[in-house]
Amino acid sequence: GGALLGDRLRLMTDPEDGGVFVRSMAARDRLGGLAELTVAGMLLMRAVYDVVLIETVGVGQSETDVAWVADTVIFCVQPGSGDSLQFMKAGIMEIPDLAVVTKADMEAAQRSQADLRAALTHQRRASGWKVPILPVAAQRGDGIAPLVAAIDRHAAWLADAGRLEKRRHTNARIWFAEALRTRFGREGVKRAEIIGCRLNLDRGDSPYERLADLSAAIAD
Repeated sequence: GGALLGDRLRLMTDPEDGGVFVRSMAARDRLGGLAELTVAGMLLMRAVYDVVLIETVGVGQSETDVAWVADTVIFCVQPGSGDSLQFMKAGIMEIPDLAVVTKADMEAAQRSQADLRAALTHQRRASGWKVPILPVAAQRGDGIAPLVAAIDRHAAWLADAGRLEKRRHTNARIWFAEALRTRFGREGVKRAEIIGCRLNLDRGDSPYERLADLSAAIAD
């Protein structure tokens, strides 16, 4: 109901606009915050569209899979929800590239920004990227332009010195290992190791093709 009653009605797009495509996926009982086929959907959309947005079911101690799927992770906090303390406990602040405080026109937004700032001061990132905190009030349109500019800055930073390719390679390896565990369990992973599941991304290996080949080999 959330996707249908929320996103589908809130997104003001022309159904005839070929430049916009919205696809809802149910996470069902899967942990991690994403549906099972989110990665496949992302790859298909990335081949067609310039920008792909992935909305998770929310974040908690286990809903962090988006960190190894997206190029830029945006963490949104709603003021007055009490979420910020929980997120600090769960270690979520290690994940985002941008932190956004929504409904910034509320009084509680200042406290949320302060909480986020305090949480981020304890994070030491080897990458060198400094996570900005961005207040946004969507109803009035406040903060939208700075948010878009911050996303563009992070994209440019990733493109510099091969960071984007390195991040996608890391994400692909994590996805490959997770897909093996999810699909085949411990015994399947052991068998995959016996068969030899080497993934050489620098040589041009596709983790998705390798998984398909490995699935066929394990099934034999």
